[in-house]
Amino acid sequence: MAGFKPRVISLTKRPGHSFGFYLRVEHNEEGHLIRCLEMGGPAELAGMKDGDRILRVNGTFVDEMSHSEVVDMVRNSGASVTFHILDEASYVQAKARGVNLSNPQSAPVVNGGTSQALKPKLCYLVKSSSSYGFSLRSVKGEHGLFMTEVIQGGVADRAGVCVNDRLLEINGENVEGATHDQVVEKIKLAGSSMMFLLVDQETDRHYQSKNMKMGAWLATTKYLPHKPRVVNLTKGPDGYGFLLREEKNLSGHFIKDIDKGSPADRSALKEMDRLIAVDGKSVDGFSHEQVVNKIRQSGNTCSFLVVDKDTDQMYEQGKLPPMLPSEDMEDSNSPPSYTEAINLPVPVKPSTLVQPRRAELKPKLCRMERTSTTYGFHLNGIQGLTRQYIKEVVKGGVADRAGLEDDDIVVEVNGVNVEESTHDEVVEMIRRSGNSLEMLVAKRSVYDQLKAQGVTITRLLLGETSYAQVHTVDTLEEVTRYEQKARPETPTEPARGRTLSALSQESMDERL
Repeated sequence: MAGFKPRVISLTKRPGHSFGFYLRVEHNEEGHLIRCLEMGGPAELAGMKDGDRILRVNGTFVDEMSHSEVVDMVRNSGASVTFHILDEASYVQAKARGVNLSNPQSAPVVNGGTSQALKPKLCYLVKSSSSYGFSLRSVKGEHGLFMTEVIQGGVADRAGVCVNDRLLEINGENVEGATHDQVVEKIKLAGSSMMFLLVDQETDRHYQSKNMKMGAWLATTKYLPHKPRVVNLTKGPDGYGFLLREEKNLSGHFIKDIDKGSPADRSALKEMDRLIAVDGKSVDGFSHEQVVNKIRQSGNTCSFLVVDKDTDQMYEQGKLPPMLPSEDMEDSNSPPSYTEAINLPVPVKPSTLVQPRRAELKPKLCRMERTSTTYGFHLNGIQGLTRQYIKEVVKGGVADRAGLEDDDIVVEVNGVNVEESTHDEVVEMIRRSGNSLEMLVAKRSVYDQLKAQGVTITRLLLGETSYAQVHTVDTLEEVTRYEQKARPETPTEPARGRTLSALSQESMDERL
């Protein structure tokens, strides 16, 4: 493959952000094309160019795969992904010459840099005596504060702190512009524990040369003493054998009353573990009923991401989402979607979702019972986005009577959030629902305004409404025991007519 050596680039993105490019297939064009590069985004800074072709994703040759397969591979990579890329002219020339592009090539670069991934690091220090075992220094003419006099075997040393590391954050607060005295005061006020975000000299030079901002979303978690855990469960004759409940004065969903010898007990779930995600999807901000439904929809097997009390407190102190990717997950076979889930924005607490000033900005809960072959609407996908929207609602049809309108954005299908789901995934969920369908949707203007305000759209926004009855947990003490036998799946019914539409096959693109 002489003369056609691809560039190997690794990209890392922030939670809630993209890699900064569109992946497209185009009519009369071969390959998977890079388009619409975001100025200053990870892809553009790494040196990707418009028209570049992706040959490999994380080492897997993808040039002969379908567009949707490649999109799924990138999404399942989570916050970091490695590409083998060939420029447009070379790709076209190689194809014309019949060159075998599947030959493996060189080692990766990182967002345009060299060698292995360079990352800042998170270090959690818990003081066991009168000292953390380090000093701070500032150098005239140099930006920032640096670690010095790190005592070997001391608290800082055991936490991963090294001499000459530059301090970026304390407990999630950026201190790069703070004075020496201000930082010392913050450390004193932190008490007996604190979370540092640090960067070593090589990593610092690399990111500064690219004029890239560093934050915890890029950091390695390998030095942290506590980690989230992936727990895989298979339902037994008496269910999973635990209670899921909400606790007064605590936020989240907690594991309680684990039956001895049950699948939950054997899987190493712990009392008061907080449930972070189910099957790779975050459940923060979900109601108790929504989490219960999501677990039930998993069938006889389910995968949880959980944190114990110490882990939860550590992440909370550092103002970090527990879904930051961890290099040391206890279950190394955890599904790729667990890293994908960090792309979800941090949910707004329910108490902030029902403020009076936002009362007019509400989604709609539409329940439908199909009496003919169709529900009477089209499901369309927006090119370059994962969101799905409603089109061609048949007047007087089931969907119309339920309140669906053209251009409504689909947020949930049968209680499951689908904002990050693909068109095909949402279509399949609707098909599997049989003759009953429940959709949480929002007018496009309402959806855009709520997102601009940082609001997570859930049924909690409905409040008291005569339009749709919303079943919510009566009290925070309500519990649900997973002992029911697996319910038979609703027989699938192929969609007929024009109920569900597909995207054009001549030109497809996905924002990545």
